[in-house]
Amino acid sequence: MLSEFRAFIAKGNVMDLAVGVIIGAAFGTIVKSLTDDIIMPLIGWVFGSVDFSDRYIILSGDVIEGAPLEAARQVGANVLAVGAFVSTIINFVILALIIFLMVRYVNRASARLAKPEEPAAPAGPTEIELLAEIRDALKK
Repeated sequence: MLSEFRAFIAKGNVMDLAVGVIIGAAFGTIVKSLTDDIIMPLIGWVFGSVDFSDRYIILSGDVIEGAPLEAARQVGANVLAVGAFVSTIINFVILALIIFLMVRYVNRASARLAKPEEPAAPAGPTEIELLAEIRDALKK
C-alpha cells in the first residue's frame, strides 16, 4: 500500500495539483488584500463611511452605536455583517474574472500551438465505381 501511495504522489498530476493549490491560496491572499485594503475603502469613501467592512445590521442585542463589527459580536449581539459579505462577494468576482481570463488565454495559446489539420486526401472512387469501370472496360 505504501508503494502504491508513493507512486500516486509521484505522478505529475498530483504534484501539479499541489502547486496549483499553494499558488491559489497565495493568490487568494493577494485578492483579499486588494479588496480589503483598496476596493472596500474606496467604496466606503464613495458612500460616506470610512470602513465599509464594519457595516452591519443589529438583529438583537445591545450594541453601542458606531461599535466595530468585532465588538458587536463579542458582546453577543446577533448581527448581519453586510460589509463583510459584500467584501467576500467582491473577492469572489475578482477571482472568478482572473481565472476566466487565465483559462481563456491558455485556450487561445493552445489553439495557436496546435498543429493545423491537414486536408483529407481526396477520396478515390468507391468500390461500386471501380466495378462499373471494370465492367465497361470488359464490354469494350
